[in-house]
Amino acid sequence: MEKTKNNTLTKITGIFQYFAGALMVPIIILVVCGILMGFASPFVNYIFTKGTMAYSIAYFFMSIAQMIMSNLPLWFLVGLSVGIAKKNKGYAALAGVFMFMAFNLVISKNAELAGFTAQTVNVEHLVNDLGYLEADAIIYTKLFKSVLGVYTYDMSIFSSIICGLTAGMAMNKWGDIKLPNLFEFFQGPKFVILLIPLFAVVFGTLSYYLWPMADRALTALSVYISNSGLFGTFIYGVLNRALLPFGIHHLIANPLLYTDLGGTMIVDGIEYAGIRNIENALIGSPTATSCLVRNLTNGRLPQNFGAFPGAALAMYQAAKPENRKKVAAILVPAVFTAAFVGITEPIEFTILLASPALFYLVHVPLSGLGMVLAEACGVALQGFALVFMIPNLLQPQKMHAMALIWMIPLFFALYYFIFKWAIVKFDLKTPGRETNKEIRLNSKREYQESIGLKKADTKETKTEDVSALATAIIEAFGGETNIQTLENCFSRLRVTVKDTASVKEPEYWVDQLEAIGTMQNGNAYQIIYGPKVANLAAAVKEKLNMNNS
Repeated sequence: MEKTKNNTLTKITGIFQYFAGALMVPIIILVVCGILMGFASPFVNYIFTKGTMAYSIAYFFMSIAQMIMSNLPLWFLVGLSVGIAKKNKGYAALAGVFMFMAFNLVISKNAELAGFTAQTVNVEHLVNDLGYLEADAIIYTKLFKSVLGVYTYDMSIFSSIICGLTAGMAMNKWGDIKLPNLFEFFQGPKFVILLIPLFAVVFGTLSYYLWPMADRALTALSVYISNSGLFGTFIYGVLNRALLPFGIHHLIANPLLYTDLGGTMIVDGIEYAGIRNIENALIGSPTATSCLVRNLTNGRLPQNFGAFPGAALAMYQAAKPENRKKVAAILVPAVFTAAFVGITEPIEFTILLASPALFYLVHVPLSGLGMVLAEACGVALQGFALVFMIPNLLQPQKMHAMALIWMIPLFFALYYFIFKWAIVKFDLKTPGRETNKEIRLNSKREYQESIGLKKADTKETKTEDVSALATAIIEAFGGETNIQTLENCFSRLRVTVKDTASVKEPEYWVDQLEAIGTMQNGNAYQIIYGPKVANLAAAVKEKLNMNNS
């Protein structure tokens, strides 16, 4: 019975990981939005003179960033459709857009049949003609918005999730369907397109009746999160790091970053919803005097710049003297990577494997504390790593970072002394503590289940270039026929396989295939490669002929 429960938990976790990975596909556009807004807005607002060529060019880029924020559901829709679909991804994107437009149209027509249109949905008409209480009328008017020219419910990215999941899952189920010769034109992915109107009518009509209740519940949750203040920030920081080993921490962050759950704010006469949208709006505003304080990323600054160097120094000093040069050779690049691009998995997984107690009882709560202190002290910066913070130099009047002068040394000291004490006291096997063991940063091995994989062989794998590494990765997953799906987020390959027994052990990935770490949930694997993962995933897909699927 216990094994059945564990298998069920593994499957459920795998589903969440798969969805979290798909949810990260559209994030690249939002990263572009932040970069464009951060660089272009100061030139438009303060530096260049209106009417000059330089001003016009900067204004074009800033307008692109504003367009991205104004059409957030569209980017999530396409990204989710492509991310969920395991095949025929181009058709999945087309089906997703078709579903989205039809879905919103059905909601609009349901409202129209009930007498609610752009002309009638106003407080005066609802109160005087339909007998609504004024408070209820105000709430009802906020339900609606024009989305890509259709007057429908303002569901933010929740409509994208419904439509993207529907299109992607339908493509997975019916994308290869065969039909009789008479209907041969509609077989395969075209059959899914044929089904979209049916899905739109069903889900659109259900949403018309159910969304007002969901909206009220989400509003209440949003108010609770907003009113919870620093306690809510602490809970977010704790959950974000605690869920990292399972690869589903994005599910906690994205609703706050891109929906009303993260709050709303009127900036220059326009209401923005979601922490990331509000932050970008403030960065682009000529009147704002500060970036967003509660952006749920500034708390990572004392971690990336203070905590991890402190932990690394503790691990270095705790290593055997003869191993310290080798330990420094792997820890210094890891610390630099955390500070420069915000990729922290190498150090975090090393901590986790050496001592889960140290990770969950020290690192996780201190991560929450970092979020709280940054918010309480009014730290307001764009980005949490050096590469994302360059635009701060262009608008220093909006940045508030003086508290970091003492916060970063504080976290350095906390991590250094606590980690040094714990490593020595409990003889934790951090890098360099064992005499006859190769010195490297550890991977995240199977964290949820014990795994029974075949022993890795000793054959050396050539990884001189991306193409060779891509070939080796395919072989390590048991060959092309064993790979079912392959996607990537910012730092990880996300792969599902048919037979886990054909997949190489975690040590092989780290020792032979240049991986930073590995994770597994049932048939779902995450191989951590850091910033180079996008190029690597493209090379693997090219060899698997997935780019044209």
